[in-house]
Amino acid sequence: MEVPAPAPAELPHWDTGWDGPEAPVAEPLDPILDSRYAGHPGMQDDFEAWIERYAVRSPDWFATYLSRMGRWGPMVDSVLADKGAPESLRYLPIVESGYSPHATSRVAAAGMWQFMPSVARSMGMQVDRLVDERRDPHLSTPAAIQFLVELEERFDSWFLALAAYNGGPTRVSRLIRRHAPLSPLSDSLYLVIRPYLPRETQEFVPKFLAAATLAEDPGRFGLGPDGDLAPVAFDVVMVPDATTLDVVAEAAGVSEDEVRELNPQILRGVTPWDRTTSLRIPQGLGPTFEEAYALVPPDQRVTVREHVVESGDTMWEIARRYGVAPWELEAANPRIRPERLQIGQVLMVPIAPRDDG
Repeated sequence: MEVPAPAPAELPHWDTGWDGPEAPVAEPLDPILDSRYAGHPGMQDDFEAWIERYAVRSPDWFATYLSRMGRWGPMVDSVLADKGAPESLRYLPIVESGYSPHATSRVAAAGMWQFMPSVARSMGMQVDRLVDERRDPHLSTPAAIQFLVELEERFDSWFLALAAYNGGPTRVSRLIRRHAPLSPLSDSLYLVIRPYLPRETQEFVPKFLAAATLAEDPGRFGLGPDGDLAPVAFDVVMVPDATTLDVVAEAAGVSEDEVRELNPQILRGVTPWDRTTSLRIPQGLGPTFEEAYALVPPDQRVTVREHVVESGDTMWEIARRYGVAPWELEAANPRIRPERLQIGQVLMVPIAPRDDG
């Protein structure tokens, strides 16, 4: 049996020595915003710095975040209610991505909830070279909330759960074992390990509290949404095999931009080969699409060029010539072995526009 190491001398006990005010009991409490540790002096400097950054230094950006929240917030609220999670988590995408499904980070996190690829896959999302469901708010939101709920159940604290969401649960567990091995799990324990977290994670909870404070009452700070964005309304349709989004748009009778905006998870403008894919099109057009799509011959569902293999051709050279990635060319021709190209073979070259986010 492993014996936990004792807490270091400078932190002999888990208690921070600050109980904070007792929360009122007349109304239902939000376990994050109404935690007695939400106003802890140890976070005050970072909290005020983020209030200033959002409200004074970048009010236009924050107004954009509020507008985007008007589009996606009702869906997020519905998922939070379904999973019994705190309502205040509706403000977390402000911190993570400014409520943008297209957001990416330097460490390969993506989407409105900024999932890393490995975590997204562990939550059942598809992340590959054609489809990245982290960018789909309707798929990533239930996964993100479920992940947060599981973290809270593991650490018995929403503050620790938020720190683990940003910095990783393994790191949080390791710091607890190292600095407070015998302490009960609670929000106060977050204050104990906070100095040992990476700077970004140290700021994460006060940054979230600042964003929530501003977003709950933006008028108090002279803020407001930059225009009104209505919640997204759509029909879900199924395509049985590879189909480029221009073909989907034509069958639905809308622009390709509209289809691409509703399906940010489709990275290259084409659905995967050899599998059925669900797509979203503007609300009310499902029957129109299904009728028109059924009339499109299978060999015309992908916008392609044909290339006849000549002497000396390789997959790499052909891909370079048409401005596509070699793997895209291989994916469009699954029955052709790249190392065994034959003169006279006809390759399908997808020419759907790229969307690298």
